[in-house]
Amino acid sequence: MQDQSDPVRISVPALVQLSRLAQGMVLGEGRVLARQGGDYLSPFKGRGMEFSESRLYQPGDDVRNIDWRVTARTGRPHTKMFREERERPVFVFVDFRPSMFFATRGRYKAVAGAHLASLIGWGAAGQGDRFGGVIFSDTEHHELKPQRGRPAVLRFIRHMVTHPAWVTRGTVAADADADAGPRALVRLRRVVRPGSLVFLLSDFRWFDARARLQLARLAQHNEIVLVFIYDPLERDLPPPGRYRVSDGSAELLLDTFDRNQAQEYAHRFAARESALEQLARQHGLHLLRYCTQQDPATTLREGLRSGSRPR
Repeated sequence: MQDQSDPVRISVPALVQLSRLAQGMVLGEGRVLARQGGDYLSPFKGRGMEFSESRLYQPGDDVRNIDWRVTARTGRPHTKMFREERERPVFVFVDFRPSMFFATRGRYKAVAGAHLASLIGWGAAGQGDRFGGVIFSDTEHHELKPQRGRPAVLRFIRHMVTHPAWVTRGTVAADADADAGPRALVRLRRVVRPGSLVFLLSDFRWFDARARLQLARLAQHNEIVLVFIYDPLERDLPPPGRYRVSDGSAELLLDTFDRNQAQEYAHRFAARESALEQLARQHGLHLLRYCTQQDPATTLREGLRSGSRPR
């Protein structure tokens, strides 16, 4: 049986084992630790409240909750009563494009994404929330509408494990869709209903103006968590030398003796990270960073810190 330490493959048993690590994990409550130009705590919106009924006004009721329509109809002041929403659908957006099948240390970015998606799924099931999402590569998209309980997580896991991307493993297909990322976001918007909690698990190499537009629309009525998955080599250059590097679609010779090339390499990662930070600030998104060397469960728990729900 494969275990969770396999750096280049995933299996149903290994992802099911993660259910133990997700016990007690709280999604979408309290605060998420994000880094956007410095560490700070960005509060989750929580499940929210839904209208229950109207009753006669009582001394001490908040005047902001007066139901003016019922008050006008009956001639007597009424107050709106609310209750906490019973559930909050949780979605994950999993990237299996070629660039995700890469790692110099730790595990493939795609393996990390599958682990994180499974942990989020088990956490949602533990809270009684429905769970679904979109799994995409540069050739295929799988949409899974949210369902409740363990069967929903197992269904999602099986779709991840059997996705054709694991056969090609980073090879760019002849029929690859260069617009796969933005198109997948459009499909995500179709299955996500307002008020949902949405996690995007990706290296975001495909992120462009079209993707930003789709995400901005998605963020208008949902809570979004960007999980930026990267390998250490993408962030920090190796010691001086010549290295052959591939992002899954192209290969280049990286010469870290060349100062200009080294600066350009570092600039690309910094620019991608900065773009995500700016997007998060602009649209009120949460941003978590995950390095392939890190433990998925620990990183997720630290990022999704439980606490009192904002009022």
